[in-house]
Amino acid sequence: MPDSVARAWTELEPAQGQEERPRVSVFVPAHNEVENIEPLLARIETGLEACGLRGEVVLVDDGSTDGTAEAAEALQGRYPWLCVVRHRRNMGLTEAMRTGFRAVRGDLILFLPADLECHPDEDIPKLVQRLQEGNDVVAGWRQNRKGGKVFASSIYNTVSRRLFALDVHDMNWIKGFRREVIEDLPPLRSDWHRFVLMLAASQGWRVGEVPTQWYPRQAGRSHYGLGRIPVSFLDVLVVKFLLTFRRHPMRFFGGLGAILIATAGAIGVYLLYLWLSIGRQQRPVFQFAGYLAVAGLILFLVGFVAELVVSQSDQIDEMARQLDELRQNRPQGP
Repeated sequence: MPDSVARAWTELEPAQGQEERPRVSVFVPAHNEVENIEPLLARIETGLEACGLRGEVVLVDDGSTDGTAEAAEALQGRYPWLCVVRHRRNMGLTEAMRTGFRAVRGDLILFLPADLECHPDEDIPKLVQRLQEGNDVVAGWRQNRKGGKVFASSIYNTVSRRLFALDVHDMNWIKGFRREVIEDLPPLRSDWHRFVLMLAASQGWRVGEVPTQWYPRQAGRSHYGLGRIPVSFLDVLVVKFLLTFRRHPMRFFGGLGAILIATAGAIGVYLLYLWLSIGRQQRPVFQFAGYLAVAGLILFLVGFVAELVVSQSDQIDEMARQLDELRQNRPQGP
């Protein structure tokens, strides 16, 4: 656990004492949302009370410069279940998610934005109910959404559904998880917060969705614009590649290499036919075929190296798993 997270919980020790672990954890990333913090926490409190389950809130302040963290910390006396974790600078939503997932302690983990485009008092009970019905992951589906990003979002969601065969309408909105799902996710990189549903589904977890109401932002401004569309497109390709070939890289590199070598062979047969039939040479085409053959062989070699890397990664993962088991089974001293 990072020092910042550990310090946040230490500050709460007098209020929290030795109370039992919460059943529901609400994780909220926030960047320059000072005006939304107080109404957000009030709505979260109402939502947790409606569930009838013991809860906590982990608010990750991602380098805000408007006093968001200070406003949240000032409310810890009113809300003793609130933990505030600070990033020294703005590191992005994916890093805030990594920090929040390390800090939460509940069995059910809910991801909500701080901008109040969702209302936690309405959505927390919906997400919890769907998780209790047997889903491992639940995605919110925005209803009556308006604004300039609706068209781009619809394209992203349509492409993602087709590419990942995931029957969810809204990939990048509020979510609920069982703790086991969070612990099973691979390390999040870059802007991979958009692909948590895909990563969870690839691990075999059951993904459901629930309709939720969208509300226009009343304070602050959006931190996400249309300029992220090209980056998202590239990230989609990377995630799809990793989910498909991460365990078997030779299938990708070896397949491409085989295609190039076969193409070079076909060109060679054609050039041999021309030479034997009419005595004609095509030297540039012959050189091109040679380049294709060399490129194919290089791809084969890259595939072998990638397989070695995967093999070493598997061994490291197995060693880490064994170390975790040893730590869990180690007898506690006096």
